[in-house]
Amino acid sequence: MRGATNAILQLTEKQKQAGVVTHSSGNFGQAVSLAAKNLGVKAYIVMPFDAPQVKKDAVRGYGGIITESQSSLTAREAEAKKIREEKGATFLHPSNNMDVILGNATAAMELLEEYPDLDFVFTPVGGGGLIAGTSLATHYFGNNCKTIGGEPFEVDDAYRSLKSGKIEVNRSANTIADGLKTNLGDINFPIIKQLVSEIIRVEEKEIVSAMRYIWERVKIIVEPSSAVSFAALLSEKERFKGKKIGIILSGGNVDFSHLPF
Repeated sequence: MRGATNAILQLTEKQKQAGVVTHSSGNFGQAVSLAAKNLGVKAYIVMPFDAPQVKKDAVRGYGGIITESQSSLTAREAEAKKIREEKGATFLHPSNNMDVILGNATAAMELLEEYPDLDFVFTPVGGGGLIAGTSLATHYFGNNCKTIGGEPFEVDDAYRSLKSGKIEVNRSANTIADGLKTNLGDINFPIIKQLVSEIIRVEEKEIVSAMRYIWERVKIIVEPSSAVSFAALLSEKERFKGKKIGIILSGGNVDFSHLPF
């Protein structure tokens, strides 16, 4: 929501009048729809035809105009390009866009304003927009604070990218954390490579366990993708014992009729 709002706020009046377009299976599509509605801008959202109905309903509820496409990234991008050409809408990438990255950074900035002595901030890793923004915030506003990413073993492209020094892709997408299936981009990866300390991978059962713990103890509704950051900390809690930790929880896109616990 922070990234979508900031990106739309940077547009010229002429661009705002033509609207914005993005492709998303859920969270960013909802964020763009709501941010655009708040700012009086039309939002065109390309969604895969097999996206959960609950997500489509939410996008429409926030005023987004949905165009369905095939599931592949190529198909989504082609549909978004078509809308851009037909409507003159500005394309907003969900994660590989500097204005989105800087908007996302404000979560960690606010966390550090309240707790300036944090040693680490944990965040989920999907397309890389949130972790890139978080790492910029910890680098420039923290006091020797480091950013650590949490990522599922099943889609560990960011972990492998940090190891190899180049953008890697996933060979499978078999994870409950459906918001983290996307790959890093050429704008966010250089930031991640320079400023992110490490990425900790977690098993599917650890994600579900962390999600349930947050629901039961913290009373916050988070989706599996959001719980990955906490799962990463829990998986190595002895190593971080006695440290001051901040955790970014991002995403509450839950289908209540299909809870994993």
